[in-house]
Amino acid sequence: MMLLLDGLYPNGPVLERCRDYHWQFMIVLKDDSLPTVWTEYGALLKFKPDNEHRQSWGERAQHFRWVNDIRYEYGPNHRHHRDVHVVLCRENWQALDEDGEIVTKTAKHAWISSQKLRRENVHQRCNLAARHRWGIESCNLVEKHHGYRYEHLFAKNWNAMRGYHYLMRLAHLLNTLARFSSALVAQHLAIGVRAFIQFVRSTYSGPWLDPPTVKQRMERPFQLRFT
Repeated sequence: MMLLLDGLYPNGPVLERCRDYHWQFMIVLKDDSLPTVWTEYGALLKFKPDNEHRQSWGERAQHFRWVNDIRYEYGPNHRHHRDVHVVLCRENWQALDEDGEIVTKTAKHAWISSQKLRRENVHQRCNLAARHRWGIESCNLVEKHHGYRYEHLFAKNWNAMRGYHYLMRLAHLLNTLARFSSALVAQHLAIGVRAFIQFVRSTYSGPWLDPPTVKQRMERPFQLRFT
C-alpha cells in the first residue's frame, strides 16, 4: 500500500504511523514545511552530483534532484527522529497564452518518499504515483460539486460509509463510460454534464427497463465504442 498525501501531512506522527503499519508514502513537501529538512537538502545536494535524473515526460522536460537519509527531528526537545528521502522536480513546457502566443511555463514539485530515490525509481514514484493524487482529487471534486452530492458525512457506521463510497465510485465510472460512448455523445453535448447524469440515473432506475427486455438485449452481440 502507498499513501499519496498532500502538504498537510509531512510531520512526525504521520511518518510514525506509516512506519508502524509498513505503509509506503509520497507526501508533498511545501516550501514552508519542515524548514530543517529543506536546509539539510540544500546543504547536502552539492555533495550528491549523481543524484539527478533528466527526462522528457509527455511534453514536459523534467529535472529531478534528490537527497536520501535526511535526519528529521520532532517532538518535545526533538527526542524523536526519522530519516526521510526528499526529491525535487523542476519542469518546463510550452503552451499557448491568451493571445495565442507560445510561452514557456515552469513548475516545481517536491515530495518526501518512504523509499530511497534513485534513477531507476524516481519517475515511477513521482510521476506515476505521487502526481496521480491530483487525478484522485479531481474525481472527488466532481463527485462533491457536479451533481453527485457527495460530501464527507453520510453515515455513522464505517461499513456503511465504505459501501457508499464504493457505490459512488461505480456510479461515476458508469456515467463516465456513458458520456464517452459514441451512441450517447450527441446527447451529452446537447444537454450538458449535470442533465446527462440525471438522464443516466433516470434510465437506470426507470420502469421501462423491464427484466425481459434487458435479458433479450444482453443476449445479443454487444459492442461499446468510445469517442
